[in-house]
Order: sequence, then C-alpha cells, then structure tokens
Amino acid sequence: MTILVIAEHDNTVLAPATLNTVAAAAKIGGDIHLLVAGQGAGAVAEAAAKIAGVSKVLLADNAAYAHQLPENVAPLVAELGAGYSHILAAATSNGKNILPRVAAQLDVDQISEIISVESADTFKRPIYAGNAIATVQSTAAVKVITVRATGFDPVAAEGGSAAVEAVCAAHDAGTSSFVGEELAKSDRPELTAAKIVVSGGRGMQNGDNFKHLYALADKLGAAVGASRAAVDAGFVPNDMQVGQTGKIVAPQLYIAVGISGAIQHLAGMKDSKVIVAINKDEEAPIFQVADYGLVADLFEAVPELSKLV
Repeated sequence: MTILVIAEHDNTVLAPATLNTVAAAAKIGGDIHLLVAGQGAGAVAEAAAKIAGVSKVLLADNAAYAHQLPENVAPLVAELGAGYSHILAAATSNGKNILPRVAAQLDVDQISEIISVESADTFKRPIYAGNAIATVQSTAAVKVITVRATGFDPVAAEGGSAAVEAVCAAHDAGTSSFVGEELAKSDRPELTAAKIVVSGGRGMQNGDNFKHLYALADKLGAAVGASRAAVDAGFVPNDMQVGQTGKIVAPQLYIAVGISGAIQHLAGMKDSKVIVAINKDEEAPIFQVADYGLVADLFEAVPELSKLV
C-alpha cells in the first residue's frame, strides 16, 4: 500500500496538522508520500522531506496552485491519487474543500474526520456532534479520508530524509480566482495548535468584556476562543469559534468561561486533556465534562485568576 497525504501549508510554513495526518497514515501502514501543491513552496517541500515516516515528497509548484484553490488542486490530487490506496488530508478548511471534489472525480465515497484507524479499510469517526462513534469500513479502490488532527499525536517533524520529486501537472480550471484576503494578526498562538485555550461564551455579555479573557490568555501564553453563541451575538469574529461548526481543539488545558456547554460546543473541545469551567449557573451542562468547575461570577473570578497567574 502507498498513501498520499496532502500537505497543509501557506507556501512558506508547513502546518502542524500535516504531522497529525501523517501519523494517521502511519497507522494504516505502507509507504507515505506527501504532496505539496503551491507556488514558491520549495521551503515547505524541504521541511516535508524531514518528517519522520515520509518516503517521498511530491512538489507541484505552479501559479495555478498559489492559493490552493480547490477547483485547481482537486484535479491534481485525483490524477496523482488514482495510483494510491489511500488519500489523506487534515480536516481543515482546505482539506474539507479539496477532498470531496477528489472523491467525486474518482467516483468513490469519502470518509470524513476519522479519529482512529482500526485497519487499512476500517476507521472510526464521530457522528451526532460526537455523541456516538461510528465504525466505517470502505471497499473503495482508493480510500479518500479527512483526518481530525486532535485524534492523532503528531509524528516528529525531524528525522526523515525523503526524496523531493517535481510534479509538472498544472490544472487551472478557470472557474475561480483569488481576489484577496484579510488575515487577523495576533501574538497569541493559533487556536488549533495552542496548548492552552481560554474561551468565552454568551455569559461574557458583550465583546468588550473579552478583554478579561485576553488579559488571562496573555499571562498563560494561551489562545482565545469562543462559543457559537458568542460569535452569533457579534461579540467576536467567527474565526474564534470552537465547536462542531467551528474549530476542533484538544489543548492540554481548556478554560471555558461563561459557556453553558451546548452539544455543538462540546463536540469541538471535549478531547482537551484538562477542562476548567467557570460559570455562575451550577446546573450548566459544561460542568458535566469539566475536570474542575468553579461556580462564580466570571467578572470577579477571571480578574482574580489573572492576578494569581
């Protein structure tokens, strides 16, 4: 068996989720090839070649892949992937954009967001917002799979010595174009990669009150997240949302402040190693999954906690 893993990157740096996806591929077994599709992504390919367990890196360096538009990348993956037993990508926005198109072009079913590998054709994935785990077996000739990064410990980023091979194929569908992007810049860690996450919910009352969480996060070196209720209310931008329809996180420490604990939110953070909940409602569902709970007014507890850090 030979497995093709789609690298997650920004043409400069390889995203941590790629290491988790390679770990999933290693569980399946067989040779692992990594595809880097981008423009001016030579540094990414070099970093990918050092990943433990990767035997070959395919570098598709072309202007058509500069912004990894799924309409352009999917035909490339489908063309290359036809010769592989499995095609894997992280269940990120990019992975979710590209792989369904690949599965359609290969005329196979996709298996989404696996959290465990049982065998080369059998996998486990959460359903019903994580309230049940489905065991899925696929008979497809090529298994197209997205990987929930929090389900697998990352492989080592160093230690490998894979060969880098250029891929000349260039697919420009001409159906979409990159117009621009506005990226939020922050000195805090990226939400899905942070070891500590502090999240706020509807109990924060308004966006200005998130200053209390920012102060605590800065002292802890943490990322700041939010529940869907807080995002929908306009307190914070939606790129901070943690949950089934937001970002899936599994930090060493997750501090939920003013979050009731709706199923949608729990699906995105319940794999955290230690969960701390601060809420004045002692009946809040968040306390059922919390390792430590504090029934208190967050506007008193959080500033006090910041002083103690």
